[in-house]
Amino acid sequence: MSLSYYLYISDSKIDMMLPQIDPGSTKGHQTELSIGLKMFGARRTSVSAPGADRIARLERVVRHLSDTRSVGSLDAPESFFWGLMPMRWRVIPSETGGPLAFFGGTWEGKSVGLGGSGRHLLGSGTPESGHGLGSMAPALLDGIASSELEDEQVVDAVEDEIDGDLDALETVRKAVRELRGPTQNVEFVAKRLLDGDIGGPDAPQPVLLGTPVYVALVD
Repeated sequence: MSLSYYLYISDSKIDMMLPQIDPGSTKGHQTELSIGLKMFGARRTSVSAPGADRIARLERVVRHLSDTRSVGSLDAPESFFWGLMPMRWRVIPSETGGPLAFFGGTWEGKSVGLGGSGRHLLGSGTPESGHGLGSMAPALLDGIASSELEDEQVVDAVEDEIDGDLDALETVRKAVRELRGPTQNVEFVAKRLLDGDIGGPDAPQPVLLGTPVYVALVD
């Protein structure tokens, strides 16, 4: 990954995946901290280690996903996908599971949405409430549909069980379209949740929904 300003890092995803990649990761972290204290002094380590370790852990996970070819592109997502594109974003209040962070934009005609727990936004001051449910598709869709981003028709569509996949894709598309504010150029890796087309075969409207491992602001 290039040097970036991180907006969002999902510690819960990293904490879940890293022990599977490296079962000794927790022990290694304690050893590195001990060495750091001896070599650089307690004061410097206590200030720099938490942020540096967080990014190092993120990079280990992303490197593993890349090495195992688990990361696809926006037009051909695998279990995870990478992107670099302009997006708008906001925090969506939620009555259950804590606030949701939602990023959205359009890439070559495809509506791309990223959503997850607002507690993973860096520097947001978001309370550590909820249990990370915003990263799960049902909770994420419920949060999007019940927010100010959507109208009553979309809320009804989410609750309709006849054609759930198309309704979910339509919810994401409209949520992306209704985002307001300036766009920011961001880079991200996200877990794929939904990927498909809405509309007829003559005019398909592709939609992609993921939950981010990280989102970073780039030039």
